[in-house]
Amino acid sequence: MRIIAGKAGRIAIKVPKAVTRPTTDFVRQAVFSILGVRVQDSRILDLFAGSGALGLEALSRGATSCVFVDEHRAVEKVLHENLAKSRLEGGRVVKADVHAWVTRDVGSYDLIFVDPPYAKFPSDRDHLKELFAKGALAERLAEEGLMVMEQSIGEPVREGEGFTFLERREYGSSAILLYAKAVPS
Repeated sequence: MRIIAGKAGRIAIKVPKAVTRPTTDFVRQAVFSILGVRVQDSRILDLFAGSGALGLEALSRGATSCVFVDEHRAVEKVLHENLAKSRLEGGRVVKADVHAWVTRDVGSYDLIFVDPPYAKFPSDRDHLKELFAKGALAERLAEEGLMVMEQSIGEPVREGEGFTFLERREYGSSAILLYAKAVPS
C-alpha cells in the first residue's frame, strides 16, 4: 500500500492486516479523481479508518485536517506510524467505537469517508444501517460537504435521513456511493 499523490505521494504505508480490508490503490485513485479540487483545504473525517489510506491520501493532496476513527488498538498504532512516516500534518487518531464517537462528536467535516467492514454473514453487524438510523452522521457533514461510502458491490444503495444519494460507481468488488447533505424542506 502507498499514498498515491500529493506531498507524500509514493510513500508506503502499513496495513494492520488482521482487522482491515484496505481500499485498493485503484479505488482510491478513482475516489480522488471524483473529488478533484474539493479535497484542497478540506476537513476530513475517516470512519473505520483501518490503515488510514483515504485520510492520508486526502492530507497528502492538501486537506487541512483529518480525524481517523477506528476501535482497534492495532489500527491505532499503525495510524500513528503512518502519520509519522508520511510527515503529514493535521491528522488526529481516535481509538473509539465509530457509532458511539459520531454521536459525541461536534465537528463539521467537508468530506466524510465511511468504509466499514463488509458484512459477510446475515448475523454480522450492519454498520451502514446503524449509522444511517442514528442520524448523528448527517449532523457531522458540512452544508456543502460530501460523504463517500465504500461497500461491497452486492449491497444495495443505502438511504438515510439527512442525506441525499448522488451517485454509485463500481470498481471490481467495491461500490463507491456519494451522498450530500439533504436540504431541509
